[in-house]
Amino acid sequence: MSGIPSSPSPSVPLATGRSDGPLAHNRRHSRAQTAHINITAAQDTSEEADLSLPTDSPTSASSNSNLVNDRVYFPYQPKSLAGIATRSFCLGIALTVGVGATGATLLYTSSPLWRLPFFLAALATFHFLEFWTTAAYNTRAADVKSFLLTANWPGYAIAHGFATLECLLTNTFWPNRAWAPFGTGALLCLLGLALTAIGQVVRSVAMVQAGPSFNHLVQRQRSSAHVLVTSGIYGKFRHPSYFGFFWWALGTQMAMGNAISFVAYAAVLWKFFSSRIKHEEEFLVKFFGQEYVDYRRRVGTKIPFVP
Repeated sequence: MSGIPSSPSPSVPLATGRSDGPLAHNRRHSRAQTAHINITAAQDTSEEADLSLPTDSPTSASSNSNLVNDRVYFPYQPKSLAGIATRSFCLGIALTVGVGATGATLLYTSSPLWRLPFFLAALATFHFLEFWTTAAYNTRAADVKSFLLTANWPGYAIAHGFATLECLLTNTFWPNRAWAPFGTGALLCLLGLALTAIGQVVRSVAMVQAGPSFNHLVQRQRSSAHVLVTSGIYGKFRHPSYFGFFWWALGTQMAMGNAISFVAYAAVLWKFFSSRIKHEEEFLVKFFGQEYVDYRRRVGTKIPFVP
């Protein structure tokens, strides 16, 4: 059974009760090896268990039955609570700095560079509200990407970077330039501020009223929670979230006095939304049939040249 002969042999001495015989020594060595293997296996198992949850997490000492469901909330995962907290914290700082710097520049200087921190505050507000409205009214869909900080990357970042650079250069080297015709610069600036606020409100209200029916991505399959919303703000605008962002973006450029960026934003956004609306409505007609066709005929987008 164990490889030991069943009868005495000159070459294999029998155990005599002493612990220093060859057989006893082999057995003791075998038991030590077995114990070492068991300890190593236990350590490996412990290490694997520790890797499943953060070391300091109180949940790490409990059952692992919920790990699969909880894992999405871990760092670097789609619904990472740490990632959400970090982004919210940074956006809060950006909003505070933007509002404070805008107010201080307007109160204590005559510099037109208040437009830069204004843009920072507008961006911080927009991205925070994108997540907040999703988390509050479409909770299951909320994740790190709901902030839209990296949406349409890198084009989105390039556009805002260029707008910031244009504002910085023009207002530093040509602060008194007449960027608007017939001396309407101040009026267009006020109009831009109004459009920024209106666009933000319309988009956020649209997300609130649509609730689970709103999604940042075009849906190719209808979920059980997806209903056609035609009342409230959707009774005024067929795609109020698109309307809101379109005019919010153009409003920021008018307020900043960015003639080049205004034209570029208008062209790029018009092309983007006209194409997206056409693509999205193909699925909406499949989802809701004649009901959506009638709604589309009755309510417009209020985006220029997009019926």
